[in-house]
Amino acid sequence: MRREERVNLGACDAAWKSLAAGCLLLGLCLTPRYDTAADDQVRFFRENVEPILVGRCLECHGSEQKGGLDLRTKATALKGGESGAAIEPKQPEESLLYDYVLNEEMPPKQPLSKKEIAILKQWIEQGAHFPDKPLDPFAASTDKRAGYDWWSLRPLSSAAPPEPAGIPAAWNKNPIDRFIYAKLADKKLQPSPPAKRRDLIRRLTYDLTGLPPTPVEVEAFINDKSPDAYEKLVDRLLASPHYGEQWGRHWLDVVRFGESRGFERNEIINNAWPFRDYVIRSFNEDKPFNRLIREHLAGDVIGPGDPEIEVATTFLVSGPYDDVGNQDAAQAAQIRANTIDEIIRATSESFLGLTVGCARCHNHKFDPITQDDYYGLYATFAGVNHGSRVVATAEAKQAHAAKLKPLQETQTQLEQQKRELEQAVTARADQLAEKLQAGWTRPAIKRTGTEETFDPVEARYVRLTVDGVDSNPNGRTGYRIEEFEVWTAGAESRNVALAANGATAEGKSRVAQDFDGAYSARQTIDGRFGARWIAQGPELTITLPQPETINRVLFSSDRSGAAGNHSVATFVSEYRIAVSNDGKNWTEIVNSRDRLPVNDAHRRKRLFDAAITKGEHKQLGDLNRKLREVRGQIAAVAPLPSWWVGNFQQHAGPYHVFGGGNPQKKVQTVVPASFSALDRTAKPYRQEKELPEAQRRLALADWLTADGNPLPARVLANRIWHYHFGTGIVATPSDFGFMGSRPTHPELLDWLAGQLLKTGWRLKPLHKQIVMSQTYRQSSAYREEAAQVDADSRLLWRFPPRRMAAEEIRDAILQVAGKLDKRRGGPGFRLYRYLQDNVATYVPLDEYGPQTYRRSVYHQNARAARIDLMTDFDSPDCAFAAPRRAQTTSPLQALTLMNHDFTLDMSAALAARLQQESGKQNSVQQQVRRGFELCYSRAPSAEESSACATLIEQYGLRAFCRVLLNSNEFIYLN
Repeated sequence: MRREERVNLGACDAAWKSLAAGCLLLGLCLTPRYDTAADDQVRFFRENVEPILVGRCLECHGSEQKGGLDLRTKATALKGGESGAAIEPKQPEESLLYDYVLNEEMPPKQPLSKKEIAILKQWIEQGAHFPDKPLDPFAASTDKRAGYDWWSLRPLSSAAPPEPAGIPAAWNKNPIDRFIYAKLADKKLQPSPPAKRRDLIRRLTYDLTGLPPTPVEVEAFINDKSPDAYEKLVDRLLASPHYGEQWGRHWLDVVRFGESRGFERNEIINNAWPFRDYVIRSFNEDKPFNRLIREHLAGDVIGPGDPEIEVATTFLVSGPYDDVGNQDAAQAAQIRANTIDEIIRATSESFLGLTVGCARCHNHKFDPITQDDYYGLYATFAGVNHGSRVVATAEAKQAHAAKLKPLQETQTQLEQQKRELEQAVTARADQLAEKLQAGWTRPAIKRTGTEETFDPVEARYVRLTVDGVDSNPNGRTGYRIEEFEVWTAGAESRNVALAANGATAEGKSRVAQDFDGAYSARQTIDGRFGARWIAQGPELTITLPQPETINRVLFSSDRSGAAGNHSVATFVSEYRIAVSNDGKNWTEIVNSRDRLPVNDAHRRKRLFDAAITKGEHKQLGDLNRKLREVRGQIAAVAPLPSWWVGNFQQHAGPYHVFGGGNPQKKVQTVVPASFSALDRTAKPYRQEKELPEAQRRLALADWLTADGNPLPARVLANRIWHYHFGTGIVATPSDFGFMGSRPTHPELLDWLAGQLLKTGWRLKPLHKQIVMSQTYRQSSAYREEAAQVDADSRLLWRFPPRRMAAEEIRDAILQVAGKLDKRRGGPGFRLYRYLQDNVATYVPLDEYGPQTYRRSVYHQNARAARIDLMTDFDSPDCAFAAPRRAQTTSPLQALTLMNHDFTLDMSAALAARLQQESGKQNSVQQQVRRGFELCYSRAPSAEESSACATLIEQYGLRAFCRVLLNSNEFIYLN
């Protein structure tokens, strides 16, 4: 298509384009010309044209083919798109590509420079050379996106630590210090002097265990003059069981571990806690992290029959998921796609530090991740389903089966006898059918309204007794009634069963703890339709204000008919209605036995009841009694543990890319496979054959932990650094892509990752290497001249001070008050009251009892559940992963620490402790000193001691303790 054929330009537009062309000629004069020989064309394309096409064009006109145009090959470029051929070789003026860039129509957001336009013109003039293979949009990184050569995708560097000139001797021992010092020297910065010993033990103890050091531990460290005193302290803390509680909590943040289902129902999960214990145990045992990754993804394959390994697959299903369901097939498919997407994001961000989820609808806009990569993972996780299953050893399963076997055999025999008896009665009942059915002359009951009329009778009480429910002929509970009307006889009939006129209604009701009276019997006489009584018993009794002469009742569960056959309007099917004047003596006035049954199941039940003899009825009762007994014995056998570890089902392919992320738009097929972006460093895999579901997950786990894969070790080393210093070498711990932060010390990061691999993926040696460094041990004191160069101390010219995490604050308060319950493991405690009806409600507790005084990591964290103290101090909602917690400062934090019942109770407990531990004299000065030692790991100055003594004399010891718990020094680490 010629340009003039595509659009008719006006005179002004033509003049503007002439001017633009003149400016372009000036640009051409400044652009060096290249020879037109074949080899030079190849070089010219590779060095000049390819960066433009890859960096500026292929984002839209590559695999996505916007406007039908694909510029990855010469053939597709010549073919063109919706507007025609994009390139006319040797004729730039006739080429739409040149026309669009010349007139700044493309790229739409940022036009090409004059030099870039000149390069494209020269390229077309030379014949528009293309390489034989299609252009790869990820071939090289640009200023717009990452390519295969992106820093985080490269192999780990093996470069030796630098040897900076003038480095102090103390800083020249640990390779970490040499990396840090070299960067500081580049910026003409000097590190800070070593921290005081009291500051250092407090920093290290909180860092490794999440708890404060005791005064005894502080004094022992200060008085230990041996050269390895600090190293012994490090080793002791790393060996503490509290280490796993602290660092396991960090990992639970990363993997979005929560103990409720999320979404609108948000039902609590009471059997996910074994995963929390598994994580803590794994950290304490210093389990190699590559093994932990493999167990997270395929523990059921790696350790079948070993609960301590199988529990690890909770990782896959520990995120939120929508369990409401949908009858629409398309919506159900979308919900399922959302569920698997959550697993994909958690896996890729936790272990790879890549936002793979962004490739769900299209190729990743910024990182070299394709839709094929994403849906390869989708195929891998297609068989993962949320839920519980039995996790036990083979021996435990055999022992359990042995206990159940004789009971189940007895149950089977009783059920067979019952079945034979019922079959005999049913055979006779069929012979009575014609005779009995002749008496069923009235219409069947209707949910929209069932009316009974009878001779006028005086009554103050009306009772409905239910003998069957429309969804279950043997059911007598679970039915709904929205209104039960009682009408007087006579010309001016009126409904006298109205609460507004003094009537009352009684009946066992379903209880909604979060909405008192939501389903009470009062709903039947409130004069409104829609809201229903949900019965938990077979009777409804209406009491009128005074005796009335009545002759009609009308009741319904769905007067409007909107509910149809839905269970929300389950109705009675068999009933009796009786009346009374005194509430003691009752007279039955009407029943449903002459109505048509609502369905065949109810018909058979009526015939069976009519045909059974007294002897058979007694025999059936005996069998039912024996069955109840044996079922009770079966229920009394301790069940095997059932944990929230997911259920895995074989899911047959083929698997497809979903166009735009829509499961209804299936495009090309995919198979479980590794990420193409890492094919150059890690050995790829591609499962062309249909393999067992478990083998897909195992292949992914093996690929993640393979020697050539640089990302998992790099990401993990950065996470460790992040938690030690408050910010990682990469400040975005779960995003090592283009939109993430760049590393401040890339060589150090690779060195740390290399050390992790050398020590067999064990974390404790890496911890020790870091905390033994002078970088970690330096003072946190502020220096103005250094801050002007590096305000956030990203280069670590000082140790970055930090406020303690929410859990650390709460646990420290309990610890110094002498109230911390150090029991480990098992089901968690709750700082909320759990209420459940159709949805779950989490109501924060007003008072915290001793049962809540455990470490915060054992709290049963539910999604979207507010916990006063911890939520105020930025404890994250586990609806999402939290690889980097928010750090806010708000008035609510100060108010909570000052006035919450928890801190008031702990202030009282601390005051009692100070009185007990302040020596024989128990003087105010001794109480002050002990308080400072417990809370600050130091003694007070003379001025502080005097001021605090005055405070105690005026306001009491509790007020002083309250001040301690509210001070910055208590909740900040230096």
